[in-house]
Order: sequence, then structure tokens, then C-alpha cells
Amino acid sequence: MNEPPGARMRIALSGLTLAEQFRDETGADVLFFIDNIFRFTQAGSEVSALLGRIPSAV
Repeated sequence: MNEPPGARMRIALSGLTLAEQFRDETGADVLFFIDNIFRFTQAGSEVSALLGRIPSAV
């Protein structure tokens, strides 16, 4: 967990974008797997705390 929270929060969305692009270009089925969802949710909480917002608003 050496990455900043903003990078950890965006990496899942970046992976999802790549999976969607692969699906659209090839027409194949894509399985998107996040191995540790806790890091994603923890990063969202850290970013929302830094911005002074509730986590669902980020």
C-alpha cells in the first residue's frame, strides 16, 4: 500500500475501462476480478476524508 489513496481509488475504475474496451473491440466475454476490495473502499474513505465529503459523494 505504498500508492497514494487517489491512485488506489482510480485503479479499479481504470481496470474496468480496459475490460470494457476489450469487450467492445473483441466481442468476447470479460471477467473483471478485484482481489482486494478493501483497499479500494479504504482509498475511497481516505480521499473523502481529505476532501471533507462523505464517502458516497466522492
